[in-house]
Amino acid sequence: MKKIGIYYGTSSGNTEEAAQLIAQKLGVASEDIHDIYKSKVSPLDYEVLLLGSSSTGAGDMQDDWETFLESLQKLDLTGKKVGLFSCGDAATFSDTFCGAMGKIYEGLKGTGCTFIGADVSTDGYTFDDSEAVVNDVFVGLPLDPDNESDLTESRIDAWLEKIKTEI
Repeated sequence: MKKIGIYYGTSSGNTEEAAQLIAQKLGVASEDIHDIYKSKVSPLDYEVLLLGSSSTGAGDMQDDWETFLESLQKLDLTGKKVGLFSCGDAATFSDTFCGAMGKIYEGLKGTGCTFIGADVSTDGYTFDDSEAVVNDVFVGLPLDPDNESDLTESRIDAWLEKIKTEI
């Protein structure tokens, strides 16, 4: 399997927990899981990048993501496979559910990367609107650990099965 780096930004811990579960299921070593606030490891060290952000407020990226996204946009990610995941609250923020994932997707479109796992069906999700929906599918894996924690693991499993075929 290709070398995978998981980068996440978290405020409440939900996205970190998702990153850890994804890493465990893929067999990614702990040294390849990075909190973007602290990490000094270059994303260029990896062939596959799995990037996670919590969505806060009106679909905003987690605070540390603005600076990290700017640094990613300066890189040539040609040949890199990028998968996105996001934690949001579809009950409280139904009109901006996991919007951060859409912002990251839009921000990385010009970097040369190839998105993987970028066609997650909206079926089974209850929300009104999201920047993370493009052409009627999510551009990555949306999770709602606050209201649908019972679905987190099965959603991760389904997404990982898909991206394994794309790696």
